[in-house]
Amino acid sequence: MTNDSRPRLTTTAGAPVASNSTSQTAGARGPVLLQDYQLIEKLAHQNRERIPERVVHAKGWGAFGTFKVTKDITHLSAAKVFDTVGKTTEVLTRFSTVAGEQGAADAERDVRGFSVKFYTEEGNWDIVGNNTPIFFIRDGIKFPDFIRTQKRHPKTNLRSPEAMFDFWSAQPESVHQVTILMSDRGIPVNPMHMHGYGSHTFSVWNKDGVRHWVKFHWRCEQPIRNYTNAEAEVLIGKTRESYQEDLYNAIDQGRFPKWKLHIQAMPEEDALTTPYNPFDLTKVWPHADYPLIEVGEMELNRNPENYFVFVENAAFSPSNVVPGIGFSPDKMLQARIFSYADAHRYRLGTHYEALPANAAKNAPVNHYHKDGPMRFFTNDFGNPDAYYEPNQHGGPVADPGVQEPPLKISGDADRYVQEDSDADYVQPRALFNLLPADEKQRLFDNMGAAMGPCSDAVKERWLAVLGRVHSDYEAGVRASLKKNSDVNAISVTQDTPVEAAE
Repeated sequence: MTNDSRPRLTTTAGAPVASNSTSQTAGARGPVLLQDYQLIEKLAHQNRERIPERVVHAKGWGAFGTFKVTKDITHLSAAKVFDTVGKTTEVLTRFSTVAGEQGAADAERDVRGFSVKFYTEEGNWDIVGNNTPIFFIRDGIKFPDFIRTQKRHPKTNLRSPEAMFDFWSAQPESVHQVTILMSDRGIPVNPMHMHGYGSHTFSVWNKDGVRHWVKFHWRCEQPIRNYTNAEAEVLIGKTRESYQEDLYNAIDQGRFPKWKLHIQAMPEEDALTTPYNPFDLTKVWPHADYPLIEVGEMELNRNPENYFVFVENAAFSPSNVVPGIGFSPDKMLQARIFSYADAHRYRLGTHYEALPANAAKNAPVNHYHKDGPMRFFTNDFGNPDAYYEPNQHGGPVADPGVQEPPLKISGDADRYVQEDSDADYVQPRALFNLLPADEKQRLFDNMGAAMGPCSDAVKERWLAVLGRVHSDYEAGVRASLKKNSDVNAISVTQDTPVEAAE
């Protein structure tokens, strides 16, 4: 037992777990360590919990298109996808809800996934993000816990606002994302009217090996449009497939949606001095410090001939990068590099990347993976003796020329303590202060409605978090909760039979 009488958390083999809040890293901002068994076990176990739909992002809508380079960024990245202004690359996109199941309505309040697969000449590159620049948590070790709060209660089989707000109130870094989720942007009209983000911090390096940290931004060229709760409720009563209908019909009718790709670029050394952790997924980089740099334009112009083959079987993973584009010590990114590919191996099969949606189209594929389910291809390289490496039979070998330059961040192997200061409230406070009065009121009402079923204890815990963002934020949501409570009390009184009331 622990010192507060609760049972001690253990691994599946019964060994006690020292920390379930932060993953092990090499220093405060260093890379995550593979030796962190608890992190790997949690992520691997979560990926095997459900079949056959995705654990998250289960319902999605996709299309093919092209990406065209419009500005020269070769001074930042040596990736061949960017090497010439005017160059075009075929892409496959998939948009999705995050928490909703395959049968969920498209227009529910939720974060939207925003993923793009580039079929480049050096292999497939995936930008796998959302329609928000941040996320609820900054450490992948908490992701399985977070997603459980978004799924159904094990006893009632219903969604649980109690679980959601109980978790969020214990992870105050989530208030930034929850504020966006409950704002006007919580229900985009359809995928064509929302921005997209790579969200994580990635890295790029040029031909001289000079690295920059980057953020990817898809800026929508259509107007940003969103539904209110009331508008979404009316729409869902008419159709649960509004996103699929809108996206498919627009492309079918020749109304091709477009997005401009921009990056924010931070010199590698700046990461050591920024007042915020630039690898924290719950934080944005101020545009005043790191302005948007245009890269190119994406146009979606072709519907898949078969939804299952090209959208349901599409497997996006942030582990898919190409020379000139790499990773960062972002703890959520490091976890996703493992968990996404592992989820695809489980959901689709061992050789999922040989499926039509995922197969490289413009680059040769040479590897030594063998046998197992879905072995429907030949890779003996013209000599059946070349089935291991190194070999003297002409099999493929590694290319040291594409080696990523070494990181300049170092430190000892330890867990950094989660920030417990005003740092988690600075950016949500700035966002709150930017909202006009009418949008603030909708934020209060949306959040008050979502919190309505929660226990008083959870409400107070979350209200305390809002109070640390801004006293007006707490007061506005508290007033909305009281208003809803008073309305419900009147409704119950009016609907109660006289004899019961007496």
